[in-house]
Amino acid sequence: MGKRKVYVRTDLSVPQVDHRFDQQGRVIVPPEAIPPATTLVTFGRNATSYRGFDFSRWYGTGIDLITYACQRQIERFLTVQDTAVEVSTVASYCLNGLRNFLDYLVLRATALGHELTLADIDRELIDGYLGHLAGQGGATTTQKNLYSGTKAVLQALGQRGLIVLVAAGDEATFPRNPFPNSNRKAKGETPLPKTQRQAFAAAVKQAVMTIWRDDESLTGELLTYALLIVALHTGRNTTPLLEMGRDCLRAHPKDNSTFLILWKRRGHNTSKVVLRGESTNERLLESTPTIKINVERLIRHVIARSEPLRAEAPDDLQERVWLYRSRGNEGTGQVTALSDNTLQYGIQKLVTNYGLTDSDGQPLRINISRLRKTFANRIFEILDGDLATTAIALGNTPQVAGRNYLLPHEDAKRNWRFMGDVMVEELLTYTIGTTYKTPMGHCSDPVNGQYAPKREGATCINFLNCLRCRHYAVTGNDLHKLFSFYFRVFAERMHMDKRRWTREYAHIPRLIDDYIVAEGLRRGVFKLAAVETARERARFEPHPFWSYDVVSHLEVFA
Repeated sequence: MGKRKVYVRTDLSVPQVDHRFDQQGRVIVPPEAIPPATTLVTFGRNATSYRGFDFSRWYGTGIDLITYACQRQIERFLTVQDTAVEVSTVASYCLNGLRNFLDYLVLRATALGHELTLADIDRELIDGYLGHLAGQGGATTTQKNLYSGTKAVLQALGQRGLIVLVAAGDEATFPRNPFPNSNRKAKGETPLPKTQRQAFAAAVKQAVMTIWRDDESLTGELLTYALLIVALHTGRNTTPLLEMGRDCLRAHPKDNSTFLILWKRRGHNTSKVVLRGESTNERLLESTPTIKINVERLIRHVIARSEPLRAEAPDDLQERVWLYRSRGNEGTGQVTALSDNTLQYGIQKLVTNYGLTDSDGQPLRINISRLRKTFANRIFEILDGDLATTAIALGNTPQVAGRNYLLPHEDAKRNWRFMGDVMVEELLTYTIGTTYKTPMGHCSDPVNGQYAPKREGATCINFLNCLRCRHYAVTGNDLHKLFSFYFRVFAERMHMDKRRWTREYAHIPRLIDDYIVAEGLRRGVFKLAAVETARERARFEPHPFWSYDVVSHLEVFA
């Protein structure tokens, strides 16, 4: 019996561009199709505060066909066509990408004096758009985000044959890397130092206490404080926390433990966190010695107190945990759920009311991303540098956890802090290192230096301590040797216990990247091109001293 043929149904409601192709392959759209009857695209409720985007302002400005195609593509994204994209991501495509792109096209059409069509989208136009973004004066990371949102829409149009995409070569529609080294320019959040973490934890614990009183109404601020406690003790991201479902607590096979289940939009998967039950001696995350608040009990209490509000909540919010009755100017008395805006307002009020400040006396910067990094580093510290288990606690791979979340241990910071005063002067000193050279850089006194054996006739080969020696300096000519050592340290992970590598070696490449190279670039001692060239050369052609043929184990220098 032959294989049964399966017929695929076509959904006629899927947004399509009403078009045909002429003999030259150009897209032709009937004039009556533009503008469409409805120019407003509605997003519905999503992780952002934006609920729609109106394309009407760009019709009749000389770019009608492109505007029409972009609107239809956004509508297709929202109906999960072409690719699965979160609604919040689609909103970002419009608000950050297309808005700037279409504004640029209006300027270009006006300057050229003729209408732009889909056939005009080529490398020259994209280069002009990149120049337009640069001319607005925004940060490189901002320019990259605007460009990426635009590119996602244009690529989808190209995959459907509405624009011609050139994949490679000088005429490639999209340049291969228009924002080189942009990842180094982005400044991620930093974890809270211990004293600031303790002050914040004590403040939020005090602020949330009234939630246990049944005569105290649930407000956005009060629920914000409860959510912050959950964030501090679980390290979860903002959107999964805001969208916590009322069935988020599940049974755990171990007594006195419960699973907290959260939905991850981007990964289309769930995230599990184990919550401990009541304990007289438990000190969750050691946020502060006085905090022994039970996260599971707090969540259950919020669920119970918000239960009467479910009947009045909008259908798409009835399964949320963080329900409260609005007291704002708009929608007073209506049942709603915590949003990102409400969360930010509650945080600002907490910081102000409790006088939380950073080490410079400025208002303490608090957000969920920073609490997640705080959680990660505290877990890493408690587990004595166990990267794999820390990554599991975060719900990431070890590579992502190590690169994006972890900072050097506090002990490592103390051991290496004095480098700051020494290395800057050494980098700017052009008189040292002219006599002696090491496989790491320059040394002004390898016989009687800080870590030299100080025995007659003995020369220092303790190269693992070069980075913290006051006699050590790096010039542009030493970058190849420095990066060769850098990659050799990474390679050593394959030859020893991972915990030991983390404890004894992990700080070395981080210091080279974040201090020596970054400081040298900032002060003009190194040129960016020379740094990149030396890095790539060292990756594939390491300095002979740092090959395994010469040095089998770095322990000989310890």
